[in-house]
Amino acid sequence: MLQLLVNAFIILSTTVSIHALAPSGVWDTFNLAPSSRTVYPVGVKKVNGNVKGTIENNGFMTLEPESWVTFDFGKEIGGWVSFSFSPPSSNLRLAFTESPQFIGPISDDSSYPSANMSYDGALNVVVPNNSNGGDEGWTDWTMPREKLRGGFRYLTVVGGSTKTLVSNISVSIEFMPHWEGVRDLREYSGYFYTSETELLNKAWYAGAYTVQTNTVPINTGRQVPFVNSALGWLNNATLTFNVSSDPAITPIIVDGAKRDRAVWPGDMGIAVPTQFVSTFDLTPTRNALSTMFESLNPKTGALDESGPPLSQTGSDTYHMHTLIGTYNYWLYSGDDEWVNTIWTNYTKAVSYLAGRVDQTGLLDVLGLRDWARLGQGGHNSEANALYYRVLTTASILAQIPSLPSPSLNLATEWSKNATLLKGVYNTLLWDDTAGMYKDNTTNTTLHPQDGNSFAVLYNLTLNDTQATRISAGLTKNWNNIGAVAPELPGTISPFISGFEVQAHFTAGNDDRALDLINRTWGYMVNTPLSVQSTLLEGFTSNGSIWYRAADGYNFDPSYTSHSHGWSSGATSALTFYVLGLQVVQSQGSVWKVEPHPGSNLNNAEGGFETNLGWFGVQWNIDRSGKSGKKLTISIDVPSTSTRGSVVLPPSFRGKVVVDGKQAENWDVELDGGKHVIVGYAN
Repeated sequence: MLQLLVNAFIILSTTVSIHALAPSGVWDTFNLAPSSRTVYPVGVKKVNGNVKGTIENNGFMTLEPESWVTFDFGKEIGGWVSFSFSPPSSNLRLAFTESPQFIGPISDDSSYPSANMSYDGALNVVVPNNSNGGDEGWTDWTMPREKLRGGFRYLTVVGGSTKTLVSNISVSIEFMPHWEGVRDLREYSGYFYTSETELLNKAWYAGAYTVQTNTVPINTGRQVPFVNSALGWLNNATLTFNVSSDPAITPIIVDGAKRDRAVWPGDMGIAVPTQFVSTFDLTPTRNALSTMFESLNPKTGALDESGPPLSQTGSDTYHMHTLIGTYNYWLYSGDDEWVNTIWTNYTKAVSYLAGRVDQTGLLDVLGLRDWARLGQGGHNSEANALYYRVLTTASILAQIPSLPSPSLNLATEWSKNATLLKGVYNTLLWDDTAGMYKDNTTNTTLHPQDGNSFAVLYNLTLNDTQATRISAGLTKNWNNIGAVAPELPGTISPFISGFEVQAHFTAGNDDRALDLINRTWGYMVNTPLSVQSTLLEGFTSNGSIWYRAADGYNFDPSYTSHSHGWSSGATSALTFYVLGLQVVQSQGSVWKVEPHPGSNLNNAEGGFETNLGWFGVQWNIDRSGKSGKKLTISIDVPSTSTRGSVVLPPSFRGKVVVDGKQAENWDVELDGGKHVIVGYAN
């Protein structure tokens, strides 16, 4: 019976809604998305052996036997390679890599991590039966669909046993399939810009483009389990359960471009806010969440950790990320109808968690699988912070008017449970000596990055002093390129660091949050070890890309993904906090503007789209005025069906003027429309 219910709500929409596009401006120069779905190399990166020719104007290159040439596409891309070669009898091979460290005649690994980096190998170019014929002719070749390469910057063409001419190399982009013929890949519905520093602009757009490369057709997943290295890689697995539309154009959001190419709900906790503020393309998110709810175990109420074909189980934390992601999707989309379709399974999934709460009042974590952290399980602070977020957001969802009336009782119950959990969390997990939360209720001395960041961000702290102490304590893990996670020693996780950035903003430490963005995202967008366009899955504390080498990746640095949506946390943080524009209730029916300029930024502008219309903000700080330092905020939000508040930064609360009239305080309530607010220094 449950399976029949689930089948009813897996409707994989391909609709692309376009209300309006972001205004054009200088910020467009930071947009990394290609202007065409067919892309060409921008240069030659490396030559080995005897290679002659040019790529200009689709010219040709001559490769002597076993020589090879590496073409550079200038940024991370993904898709199907096409080119022409002569003679047709040539036995060419193709190799792919994201990082320039692994340029050569074999590909970086995507199907399985192998210490000698030989698992994926190279793709043999097989002459089609309808080739032009004759050893003197040219053959046009396109990569087989199942051999799609989802993420790479560098393509190496390896000559065969005879001299070969190669020409007309191109790649047909596979990501964002539902936009083809509908919307240009560069047509964002949101934007962010500051003239103060290019790095923040680069970080915002690198995150946006990363999530685009992670939005893929549902029939292009990585095949697993995959144990036959002689076959190389295959990317033709189906990423959901029941397909009701053309799989080639039905989108879903996955964790990475190269790998794993599967739905991971934890990753979506960062990637989906990025998606919202940049493209407002939430159909892939709905498809991903529907897929996860279909995985619900009818006996236990447990959700899978990941989507098919991986379909890994045994993770309470990723179970909770699916539930939190449901709220995020609803908050941005206002899709009450979809929430109705998954509500039965949603409530079962929340009940599963309630059954994991023991006599301590904390969730006793079942399932050790998590984002890669070590030491999961028991009364873990990270997991219990996530559970608190589940309860607070579930109580909001339960009040959707179209849901069955008993949902109001659930809202009351879940809200009460959240209050109880918050009290126990602080009693059993707070370490007052350290000024941080412990990893668990044992005598551990570990104070994790994830648990403490979530605790501040999700309002588990009891007062501002706690949040301030945690913010300061987290910096003890920093080095010059980021926060080294104590729960995964020697590692910098952009995923968890994205939540830490938000935690610092929430605690009122704007300079600290901006500093962490500059360190971690500055490293990712500039390091020559990566693609300098999309964002690394993770890296080591010394900046190498041996991420998780000893913790799951078999000492294979080539396996690391260089385009991972969970690393795009700076994108939404810059919009929600630096720009200060947030949706408080569904679709922005209630909004908030609270800029976080820190002590150095003097301007920012940007905005995003929801189904209610355009939400835009521009602010500027004048430090030289005769009347003293002042902050001017211009707001343009839908004039009907919205209301909101403007909260001035602490240093601009001396006098507040709203639309030419002096206000009584620095927390201003406004109806929708256009407004100008000026705050003067204290």
